[in-house]
Amino acid sequence: MTSVSVVLATYNEESNLKACLESVKDFADEIVIVDGGSTDRTVEIAKSFDAKVLITNNPQIFHINKQKAIDIASSPWILQLDADERVSEALAVEIKKVVSMTHTKLQEYEEKVTKKKLFSRHQKVIEARDGKIGDASGEYSAFFIPRLNNFLGRYLRYGGVYPDGVIRLIKKGKAYLPAKDVHEQMVVKGKVGWIKNDLYHIDSPTFKKYLKRWGRYTTLIANDIKKDKKSLLTPCKYLIVMPLYWFVLTYVRHKGFLDSWQGFVFSCFSSLRFPVAYLKSL
Repeated sequence: MTSVSVVLATYNEESNLKACLESVKDFADEIVIVDGGSTDRTVEIAKSFDAKVLITNNPQIFHINKQKAIDIASSPWILQLDADERVSEALAVEIKKVVSMTHTKLQEYEEKVTKKKLFSRHQKVIEARDGKIGDASGEYSAFFIPRLNNFLGRYLRYGGVYPDGVIRLIKKGKAYLPAKDVHEQMVVKGKVGWIKNDLYHIDSPTFKKYLKRWGRYTTLIANDIKKDKKSLLTPCKYLIVMPLYWFVLTYVRHKGFLDSWQGFVFSCFSSLRFPVAYLKSL
């Protein structure tokens, strides 16, 4: 079986890290943690799983530390995770199966992935925003993994949230994070496929945790707004047009109402990030 390194960048993740590492310990051949100087028990927990640990600073663009962890990993394949993510038994089995396949077998496997149409549409949306990902030919070098995001106790399946594909399984030396922007995608040299089983993301189990993350993202958006060229229509765009558009898109067009009251709250605050970010940018 081909070996897999599991890598994470952490900062004060003692409440999440143990459950994350428990979910990978039975199939990970190596665990690598780059910690941004945690002041809690994060490093202690990481070492209890025999992880390789590098302690450094905690940059605002956390992809910097994620890339450091990727660089340290020694296995042919690397699974990059966040501490609040969990790998199910089915996903673990699929990952070990996929990394051990030949190129021909992988092509056959990809053609039979369930929800392929949904995944392909989602990838097109990402590429329309971020640019083409990977190459049309060559061997498979990276895989998107669909995520189920837990918001206030419910895994969201509507509102445009699912499949929330993230490139997490990569071949050593064939993909990297530019570490210039928090929303950036992996740069991949080779073809990109999809894993069919979901990665569980305990994104915002409480409203307090959600607001903390929401505040951080609105600050990053505010920084981007400061860099953009301004016009007389800029206030209208961020204070009225974008929030209204986003609410209708997520709650109505993408059926966020089917995710109960959590879907309504998610759509509201997703929309409010635009006016809040604009006000922060002033």
